[in-house]
Amino acid sequence: MASGEKTVLQFGGSTSLNVKVHPLVIFNICDCYVRRPDQAERVIGTLLGSVLSDGTVDVRNSYAVPHNEFSDQVALDIEYHHNMLTSHQKVNPKEIIVGWYSTGFGVTGGSALIHEFYSREVANPVHVTVDTTFRNGEATIKAFVSVNLSLGDQSLAAQFQEIPAELRMSEAERVGYELLKSTAADKIPSDLEGMESTLERLLALIDDTYKYVDDVVENRVAHDNKIGRYLAEAVSSLPKLSPSAFDKLVNDSLQDQLLLVYLSSITRTQLSLAEKLNTAAQIL
Repeated sequence: MASGEKTVLQFGGSTSLNVKVHPLVIFNICDCYVRRPDQAERVIGTLLGSVLSDGTVDVRNSYAVPHNEFSDQVALDIEYHHNMLTSHQKVNPKEIIVGWYSTGFGVTGGSALIHEFYSREVANPVHVTVDTTFRNGEATIKAFVSVNLSLGDQSLAAQFQEIPAELRMSEAERVGYELLKSTAADKIPSDLEGMESTLERLLALIDDTYKYVDDVVENRVAHDNKIGRYLAEAVSSLPKLSPSAFDKLVNDSLQDQLLLVYLSSITRTQLSLAEKLNTAAQIL
């Protein structure tokens, strides 16, 4: 090596990703952890979703993959994994493998072996961990990517580097999430109660917006151009409807939903009767 040359320790790979996880994925992971075999310390599984144009990994679904872990070895049921992937993509072909998950507070010794398998399934997979022990009072979510460590042209190893991760949920999902993450609840709210809770939250946000605008107009607080642009975009995005047209739109939508509920109830009743008649016929 020439005296003027230097060997530099380099980290390869992109770490500019961030992860958005839907609540359904967290509940599914917790359910799989509760149903795990007695001898299993953790559960692992595949994450499905898509990669958005801004580099965000949108995780919308998941399924557990049976596995066995030893001191320095990991055995995955690869056939089960591929069968589940095929079944999921028949329902939603737009969902692809974006990484894998495991329960626990961080990466373990066998995580590198599992990550290597998923690296063959998809380029640059993410690894999401969910703390199902609730040591901080909630299911802490962490996300990692594998970064190659090289010395010059020689690849030495790979290490996990943490990337930003957060929950992505709609207002309807937020109502259910706030209920289910609590330790106890009197009852599960009905659709109307959930809608009422959402509307109350929306009215509170509107009141806060009114107060902010009034304070800015009266020079009680300094104006913020960024917030003003957000408010202008929100107002301009609303369709201009007369009160009568708005009432008709809401009533028509409500009637359609009630009709669907009624038809679903009839279907469940017919299925229950058919099941009982079939059972009675087999007994006879």
